[in-house]
Amino acid sequence: MFTSECLSVNQKGHLAIGGCDSVELAEQYGTPLYVMDEGTIRKNAAVYRESIKKYYGGNGMVLYASKALSCKEIYRILRQEGLGIDVVSEGEIYTALAAGFPASKMYFHGNNKTPTELKFALENHVGRIVVDNLTELLLLDRLSGQAGAATEILLRIKPGISAHTHSFIRTGQIDSKFGLALENGEAEEAVKQAAGCRHLRLIGVHCHIGSQIFEIAPFALAAEVMVNFIADITEKYGVQIRELDLGGGFGVRYVAAQKAVAYDAYMREVSQAVRAACEKRHLPLPAVLIEPGRSMVADAGITLYTVGTVKKIPGIRTYVAVDGGMTDNPRHALYDAQYEVVVANRAASDRTQAVTIAGKCCESGDIIQEDVRIPETEPGDTLAVLTTGAYNYSMASNYNRIPRPAMVMIRKGSPRLIVRRETDEDLVRNDL
Repeated sequence: MFTSECLSVNQKGHLAIGGCDSVELAEQYGTPLYVMDEGTIRKNAAVYRESIKKYYGGNGMVLYASKALSCKEIYRILRQEGLGIDVVSEGEIYTALAAGFPASKMYFHGNNKTPTELKFALENHVGRIVVDNLTELLLLDRLSGQAGAATEILLRIKPGISAHTHSFIRTGQIDSKFGLALENGEAEEAVKQAAGCRHLRLIGVHCHIGSQIFEIAPFALAAEVMVNFIADITEKYGVQIRELDLGGGFGVRYVAAQKAVAYDAYMREVSQAVRAACEKRHLPLPAVLIEPGRSMVADAGITLYTVGTVKKIPGIRTYVAVDGGMTDNPRHALYDAQYEVVVANRAASDRTQAVTIAGKCCESGDIIQEDVRIPETEPGDTLAVLTTGAYNYSMASNYNRIPRPAMVMIRKGSPRLIVRRETDEDLVRNDL
């Protein structure tokens, strides 16, 4: 019935997550409320971690893509699971450091890292910096020299592959703000310039072809392209590439109609492509890195709301308005993202009506889901939107001066608060 194994219907007919009654969680912590299941996060982490052992002999590392969900507790869990992390801002680095995450296992990405951010990364000994462009390459070399550092870098490469996903989240083709293109020689020029940088050590290459991809073939093709690029630059310039970062983008099943591929299947087939390409080009197998984010945390999370009004427009539609909206989940407005919606206090009831779930913002586009089927609903009901563990809290805003929700983590049936609910005072904290 549900898109995640951590969800069930309990004896009261209520939606449960990780063994906790979601209606009781809403009453205890208030709504809107993000709820995460720790067991699901750890299970997903284990699948990826074990796949590196199984398919690459342990020669590699899983890097969690922090942009999916960044908070101290996530980093504590990932540190315990032995993962590395992909970070894209000073704020993500700072949060991870504050949680005790080792800087040596951080990979710093971004298409426009500021000098301040790069200095912060160097001062805190971030493990790798993934260089996006030639301007950054020269800036980082200068800053590394000033810091007396020998900085290990990867180059972000556009492999020229356009995956079948939303146009906003395709990143592997030449027309992308990210990375160095293969087609026009930009990537090779970056290798040549990196070889001449006194304070940089080029040790790896990186690619990422997009997000929410349900096909394996684009990943396998990207891996083959990247191995051939490594072989070419090794032959031409004698560089020693030790790391191949293949990015993330593995598809997540948000609704029943989506047919997600098992993550282990991605890893198996891509590893076969990597090994075959290395053998063909007589290249030693590099350490392989992957960057799952959404697929690590999305199905571990739900968002709980309280229904405020039900507005029936005869012959048009029925609006069910909740106490959150695009401030805590902007993905439908941005991407027309699809979600499964459950009336948590009537989770076992028949879904007899089609409704549009509307938020409370003063914005006509503040819609969480359109034409979704749920049971008859009334004010005061608890509504749950499923599979919201990724790109909800991390993309939340204070539009209309609405405080961001709290977040609760469930561990073996026991909830704990991991992010406090913002207050009105938080909203004016930086105002002068």
